Amino acid sequence: MEVLITADRIHARVEELATEIARTYDGKPVTVVGILTGCLMFTADLIRRINLPLRVAFITASSYRGETLVPGLLEIRDELLPDIAGKHILLLDDILDTGKTLTRVVAHLIDRGAASVKVGVLLRKIGRQEVPFEPDFVGFTIPDKFVVGYGLDFNDEYRHLPFVGVLLGGE
Repeated sequence: MEVLITADRIHARVEELATEIARTYDGKPVTVVGILTGCLMFTADLIRRINLPLRVAFITASSYRGETLVPGLLEIRDELLPDIAGKHILLLDDILDTGKTLTRVVAHLIDRGAASVKVGVLLRKIGRQEVPFEPDFVGFTIPDKFVVGYGLDFNDEYRHLPFVGVLLGGE
């Protein structure tokens, strides 16, 4: 496996993102909604550094299943989501790939009555986006390679790695 982004670079960038987010919301309470399972590491590290009143919730939105590198049908499950009507939402995801997942989840949160939805992603993959979507906060821009680590997986493995790496053979 080739290390693409080291643990030290990730932690430094997460600190910068926390400052940007706090500045953007200017003291307003925020409900952070993480898209499981890939967001877990990013969300945990980021929320500990954001100096704002926060609520934390999670949803699942997945189009990858098993040993595939190709997305399938998107399934959104929001049973763990509290009432978000009138709340400012910061949606966090591990990666912006095609843009389809984030576009659908943002629409879902707006349909549930969110006052506003801003999006933060750890990674933005170049060359894969199929729908127009601009996240508000981006950790890193990466090439079109299949990556794992720091929450990202292949067949539910590699999430625990403290860095982001390119899975060899998955390019």
